[in-house]
Amino acid sequence: MDRRKFLQSTAAVSSGTALSAMSVPAIAKSRKELQIVSAWPRDFPGLGISAQRLAARIKELSQGQIQTHYFAAGERVGAFDVFDEVASGKAQAYIAAEYYWKGKHPAFSFFTSVPFGMTTIEWNAWIKYKGGQDLWDELSGKFDLKALPCGSTGTQMGGWFNKAVRSSDDFKGLKIRMPGLGGDVISKLGATSVTLPGGQIYENLLSGAIDATEWAGPYNDYFLKFYEATKYYYYPGFHEPGGGVSIGFNASWWSSLSKYEQALITAACMEENSAQYHEAQAKNGEYLIKLINEHGVELREFSEDIYDSLGEASAAVFEETRQHSPLAARVTNAFMQTLREVGSWQKIAEISFSNQRNRVLGL
Repeated sequence: MDRRKFLQSTAAVSSGTALSAMSVPAIAKSRKELQIVSAWPRDFPGLGISAQRLAARIKELSQGQIQTHYFAAGERVGAFDVFDEVASGKAQAYIAAEYYWKGKHPAFSFFTSVPFGMTTIEWNAWIKYKGGQDLWDELSGKFDLKALPCGSTGTQMGGWFNKAVRSSDDFKGLKIRMPGLGGDVISKLGATSVTLPGGQIYENLLSGAIDATEWAGPYNDYFLKFYEATKYYYYPGFHEPGGGVSIGFNASWWSSLSKYEQALITAACMEENSAQYHEAQAKNGEYLIKLINEHGVELREFSEDIYDSLGEASAAVFEETRQHSPLAARVTNAFMQTLREVGSWQKIAEISFSNQRNRVLGL
């Protein structure tokens, strides 16, 4: 071998070996650990699978530079303990519904869904383009958190009842699992609002500890087997017209990320935000048919009397929310202003078309 070529080859090998030896610790040093605690049961169709899918996607997009470790409800902490676990820094992120934290600040409800509020399409417009994310950042920042949307079940069903409800008077005395501001609304109709994590609803409904429950839609509800405890399935859900799911990060951990890492995680969240919503739309009709045909579920529509009474109660709850604090007032007012702007357009565009299409096609 030519001596010059030999020396060049030897230098290249030595350089490559040195680079290899240096790159492994460098990669290990830059790797981030992301422990995610969830409010949903493991492998639960819809919500649970979506959360697991997001955790895997963040790791995949980062090519392993962000190592995700996912814990379903009860595997590390209880479903309603994930907020404090992340705010304290014991875990780096939670996946849940923000209205679970209403007791910490009522404005959190607006970042899941509120009675007579925005649909998923309208809510996403508010968050992304009408200042909603900035208000969310301000609210979450008070608890050392940074939150992003990462899913939606769409407009939810009104819920499962163990007896027929024909008027607002029939709500009196009922114990209904309904968190968020929706729970405050039904309380004004004489019902008792009960907050339970998803994994505990079935047993409470079956035992009679609660008389009714809301959850999500036919796809999610089917697998919780509520039909074994009650046959009355009401629509439409006034309480969650666009049930949103969030991922909340510990603010210090989030700030430690590079701009690229933050953008990568945000992209994964936006991807799953769409995926969960579209999955629900694809499957809800299919599973509603299963509930009716296979399990004898009675599908019923809330009367106008009930809806009118719920609307009046909702207006009172919104006013009470405004009185909580200046921030609660700003969030409520901004939400309502956007609802009127975007909702008016939806009435002209999407809703008008859907109504006419359904009339023509007989849907």
